[in-house]
Parts: sequence; structure tokens; C-alpha cells
Amino acid sequence: MAIRINLDRVMSSRGMTLTELADRVGITLANLSVLKTNKAKAIRFSTLDALCRALGCQPGEILEWTPEEPLQDDDSLTD
Repeated sequence: MAIRINLDRVMSSRGMTLTELADRVGITLANLSVLKTNKAKAIRFSTLDALCRALGCQPGEILEWTPEEPLQDDDSLTD
């Protein structure tokens, strides 16, 4: 997937542990670990909001888009 979650980098720059962030956000360590290791398929806006509040950051500091491969010509993309 071309969307990466840079949670570890943001947490490190804030000197925050996974346990501390989980407590502040109200999310289980297991679910937070899934986000941190980029194994998540989706994230709720409410979770993203809580992460940004706890870390004092913008969503763009946590989420990053990196192209995997060029888009192919596909008429369905322009409809």
C-alpha cells in the first residue's frame, strides 16, 4: 500500500512510548501496534484525531503517501 503510517517517528520525536500513547488515546496496545507497524488497512478519523491531539501534531506528520508504481491509463478513474 502506498500510504504509510509514521507513528514511530512522531512518537520518538515526542519522547512517548507506545504504552503511554495507548493510555492517552484510549486504544489497545495491540491496535496501536498494528498502526505502528503499517499493518492497518484503515484508520478512523476519530482515532486519527485522538492521535494528533495526544501527539500535538498534524495528520500529515503521521500519514505519508509514497507512490508504489505509476498509475495506468484507466478511463474508470476519470468518470
